[in-house]
Amino acid sequence: MEKQRVVVAMSGGVDSSVTAALLQEQGYEVVGVTMRLSEEARDADPDGRSCCALSSVDDARRVADILGIPHYVMDFTEPFQQLVIDYFTQEYARGRTPNPCIACNRHIKFEGLLEKTRALGAQYIATGHYARITRTDDGTYHLRKGIDAAKDQSYVLYHLTQEMMDHVLFPLGDYRKDEIRRMAEDYGLPVAHKAESQEICFVPRDDYKSYLRTHAPQTMQTGAITDRTGHVLGTHEGIAFYTIGQRRGLGIAAEHPLYVIALDAAENRVIVGTSDEVFARALTASDLSWTLPRPPHEPRRVRAKIRYGKREANAWMEPQGDGTVAIHFSEPQRAVTPGQSIVFYEGDAVLGGGSIDHVTP
Repeated sequence: MEKQRVVVAMSGGVDSSVTAALLQEQGYEVVGVTMRLSEEARDADPDGRSCCALSSVDDARRVADILGIPHYVMDFTEPFQQLVIDYFTQEYARGRTPNPCIACNRHIKFEGLLEKTRALGAQYIATGHYARITRTDDGTYHLRKGIDAAKDQSYVLYHLTQEMMDHVLFPLGDYRKDEIRRMAEDYGLPVAHKAESQEICFVPRDDYKSYLRTHAPQTMQTGAITDRTGHVLGTHEGIAFYTIGQRRGLGIAAEHPLYVIALDAAENRVIVGTSDEVFARALTASDLSWTLPRPPHEPRRVRAKIRYGKREANAWMEPQGDGTVAIHFSEPQRAVTPGQSIVFYEGDAVLGGGSIDHVTP
């Protein structure tokens, strides 16, 4: 019987390396692919923690040699620039907080790699994400949390559609991180104890403020720090340098602690308020994507997650007629941030998600 071919996205880290080894052990014909995403990240990461660093490409190639599988480097720099880096700077200029890792997963690692995979004659792509895909008897796929709650990455994968999940494998979803490192040792892989990759691969040293000063100087325009009534309390260095819920570094003398509660790009204002004003009861979200066979049209109860690493909260989801959803939380949520993703769960299954637009106190 002819083996099924799978393309593994190999970043040079332990997770993607064990992904390749596991699938080979399970009988797949494995092809390793490392995506070249950013020239800046390749040259500016002396520690090799970026998935784009030259040392990471070398690590992926070494693992492929040990496993005896072919390895290719594919150039995604142009779409990465347009769909991830440009999006990153444009969102900050709009007074929003982007999530470039989700944009990269959506447009590059899945949509982009799936397209390239067909040219290699592969039936599947696989990544080292800690998530699971299950299939029910009626043929419906379900994206589920990984069993390691501390490493679960289902939040960043809400864009996966039914059609895409038919061609995606997540072999690490049934394991814990410590098990993966032990397995890497057992396979004799040199990356068994390699450090985790940095959060934003194209930002040197994870210093996004310096990056924006160089690549998006329009975000550096100084302006007023005000309260909700418009009363000027101070001056900010550029709205991109402030985040919802921030308290430190405002440079304001006040009788009580003040927090960033909104960013007004149109007026170039940072708006501050009390700790109570950091909380929100409702929001609207757009740019929706659903793992379900059909988008929901009726209101329903969900568990909603407003940022990676935060626990889900009980909420009521109401689909709107304009392609957005309104979300009403059972309990107010702290620092709900426009531009970040909100992801909807039912049990351990991801229903879908979208981008946070408007926030209601």
